[in-house]
Amino acid sequence: MIHLDGCSLTAPLLARIARGEGITLDEGALARVAENRAVVDRIVAEGRTVYGINTGFGQFATIVIPPDQLQQLQLNLIRSHAAGVGEPLSKEQTRALMAARINCLLKAHSGIRTEPIRLLTECLNRDVLPRVPCQGSVGASGDLAPLAHMALLLVGEGLAWSRNRHIPGGSALAEAGLAPVTLQAKEGLALINGTQLITALGNLAVEKFNRLASLADLIAALSLEALRGSRQAFDPRIHAARPHPGQLLVADRMRSILGETSAISESHRDCHRVQDAYSLRCIPQVHGVTRDALAFAGAILERELNSATDNPMIFTDTQESRSGGNFHGQYPAFACDVLAIAAADLASMSERRQERLVNPAYSDLPAFLTQNGGLESGFMMAQVTSAALVSEMKGLANPACVDSIPTSAGKEDHVSMGPIAARKLVRALDALEQVLAIEARMALEGVRLIGLTPAAGLQPLMDCLSRACAPWADRAMFEEIQHTLEALRSYEEAQP
Repeated sequence: MIHLDGCSLTAPLLARIARGEGITLDEGALARVAENRAVVDRIVAEGRTVYGINTGFGQFATIVIPPDQLQQLQLNLIRSHAAGVGEPLSKEQTRALMAARINCLLKAHSGIRTEPIRLLTECLNRDVLPRVPCQGSVGASGDLAPLAHMALLLVGEGLAWSRNRHIPGGSALAEAGLAPVTLQAKEGLALINGTQLITALGNLAVEKFNRLASLADLIAALSLEALRGSRQAFDPRIHAARPHPGQLLVADRMRSILGETSAISESHRDCHRVQDAYSLRCIPQVHGVTRDALAFAGAILERELNSATDNPMIFTDTQESRSGGNFHGQYPAFACDVLAIAAADLASMSERRQERLVNPAYSDLPAFLTQNGGLESGFMMAQVTSAALVSEMKGLANPACVDSIPTSAGKEDHVSMGPIAARKLVRALDALEQVLAIEARMALEGVRLIGLTPAAGLQPLMDCLSRACAPWADRAMFEEIQHTLEALRSYEEAQP
């Protein structure tokens, strides 16, 4: 069980929750939530007019709602804002969304009671998951539509997952022995006002991208051996003269993986080549800036995961409500767009190494890595697939956060489009994983064709790939790519 307190959730922990681990709630945080709720109760009792508590929303903020209609106001808000369309989030993504919202509510600035938080937690722990459409949020006044679909489950409405089908939310609660809640003043708004869709998808992406970035270094080293590349470009003195953290990290990794020499490197010690192509020589520089982008964007997304993103904010110490803009998704949107750009560039570099592996003009290897060219096409189409994926990724790298379509009668006159940035990033990383798998399979075949032993640091990866992929003879390439992908995932899971 992973402990949530509103302050210490990380991308790896969120990924574990997404994959099925349960959560517990910090009792101190719950006590602060109850104290914060008392401020809302006092505002209602005193008859003060406060946005989000006893007024309409957005353009209707000037309309005061009488006390006997406050429950209906909150329910109407959830129903009207559940306007999402498109395919539903996956179960893992939905679990991450729920956990991110729970963690935000534990910051104790939302004015919500503990009861809705506890019910949302029970739903997560019992795998009672709402059906949340992926489209419909502009990521400005929070991820209103997707969070409203999540909130519908708590009031016994909407749709929920039951095995691999959808059933009414009330039925899903009943099957789990849970009862819906009646939302009180401010609670509907507290459940939907925030950046949790962008933040959940972004943090899951960071966790995956960190793994892929490490794998990319290893696969690039395998390609370098298959292409009989030089180790000179990884000399520590070169990188100390340009001390970007990511560049230093990747150069150090390449030296560690490749060592000083191998049977392959000894075989071309006195070759005619003076310098390698950039896709080999500049691995630390290009892979390195990806690492720096990950550090930059990952820090933003993790801070957002532990932030209060409501409006209005309720402050317990001064018994006040203040309207602001913490719901605006530009921070996580910007981070997701940066990562999509980094993913596209990493894939582009990989595809260029693939071209060198299959093109005999660039290497000593047989054309398309087959010794039976003509009768067999070898890895010809695998490189074409990579080219298609990389081209698609370049489109996905176009930033979403620089677009804005004003909404809510001009009240929301600048929006982040963060959910679009997050969904693009998810697609980009799926493509990057495939591109890296294709490079790994080509590099494996290249080393096999050389017939000499590569660097010792590559042997575990070679062994893992070799168990999944027999030496090449033309067969269904899509199966070969899938086997390689599964082998790489198995290799990652085996790492300490």
